[in-house]
Amino acid sequence: MTDREAAPAHEGEGGRISTREAAELLGVKPETVYAYVSRGRLGSRSNPGGRGSTFDLKEVEALARRNRREPAMSSPTAGTLSVRTRITLIDKDRYYFRGVDATELAARHSYEEVAEWLWTGVLRPGATFTAPEASVAVARRAVDSLPEHTSPTDRLRVAAIAAAAADPLRFDLSEQSVLGTARTLIPTLVAALPPKRHDQQDDGPLAHRLWARLSGRKASEASLRALDTALALLVDHDLAASTLAVRVAASARAHPYAAVSAGLGVLEGPLHGAASGLAHRMLLDVLDRGTAAPVIADELRAGRRVPGLGHRLYAGEDPRARALFALLEDIPEAAPALAAAHDVVATTARHVTLHANIDLALAVLTASSGMPASAGETIFAVARTAGWIAHTLEEYGEAPLRMRPSGHYVGEPPPQPLPEQ
Repeated sequence: MTDREAAPAHEGEGGRISTREAAELLGVKPETVYAYVSRGRLGSRSNPGGRGSTFDLKEVEALARRNRREPAMSSPTAGTLSVRTRITLIDKDRYYFRGVDATELAARHSYEEVAEWLWTGVLRPGATFTAPEASVAVARRAVDSLPEHTSPTDRLRVAAIAAAAADPLRFDLSEQSVLGTARTLIPTLVAALPPKRHDQQDDGPLAHRLWARLSGRKASEASLRALDTALALLVDHDLAASTLAVRVAASARAHPYAAVSAGLGVLEGPLHGAASGLAHRMLLDVLDRGTAAPVIADELRAGRRVPGLGHRLYAGEDPRARALFALLEDIPEAAPALAAAHDVVATTARHVTLHANIDLALAVLTASSGMPASAGETIFAVARTAGWIAHTLEEYGEAPLRMRPSGHYVGEPPPQPLPEQ
């Protein structure tokens, strides 16, 4: 063991050391130490006074030993962004919230209870989220002023901005304040959406309130359970594109409303939150034509991927889809759309094995419930807001502005002459 590997004289209180000391042990510049943090190779903790960060001595020593053994860029994740998190783990076609199987958690607990678990690691049986009347009134006025064709994600983003403007405490980033914001923002987003039924609920479980904003039909208990479970299943999914945007905003110490707004901005892409709408329309086409074969042929002929199939993180079936399909089998009204979904999977499997993902399961739920194609995007956005808050809280505990990668410039070498007018 070298002198540096022994317990050094400069060891900080509780085995923690400063940025300068960590840089010395690693033989790098302080800027590189923070690069290790941003890539998830090293953990850090902000000083109580807000100046600088401290690092666990043993973790720094272990990284120094790995660096001596491993040539640069030899790691399979080298050069990619990796963020340390205690929220969600995806592993071998299963996923976990704080170490607990997420599908089992969603099967046994409501969306609100799962959200509380994600935020605090504590279950609150019977947890409900209530929106203040003043916040709802401001959000509704803002949303009602939008054009009729406005997308649901745009409505939610406007509602979040309006709620932020009405909250003078939005810049309080303490944990209790952020949790209070989360518990009121999510129901405010739901309450701000235009109702489909005149007898809509503004209290009780969130899934019941959301149903009245998505469907004009009266919901059965099985349908409400499916919607509530879908919300719980979708609450988080590691560092999806929208979640990364949220963490970047939180890294800059944007308040939680702004962080959620950043996530909503990314969610609207067809490869993310809007994907279920494509699957919804495809299922309606299959039901109209009686078979999936010509519909799949049209998708492939147009050079498009078949919606609702495959997932880059799962070799087998998306566990969220599997859990939601099981509930949909208990809903008689869902049988035709469910059969159409199975037909899509079976038809595609003749040429390539692609399993159903959550977008296809969501499409079955929305298409069989009298909801518009955009409903899946709304469900996704409302559900994921809780996950975004969890990641916002986690990022607030890290060094500020750590989510700032360096650009690799490949343009013309300077100095170049001034352009001619």
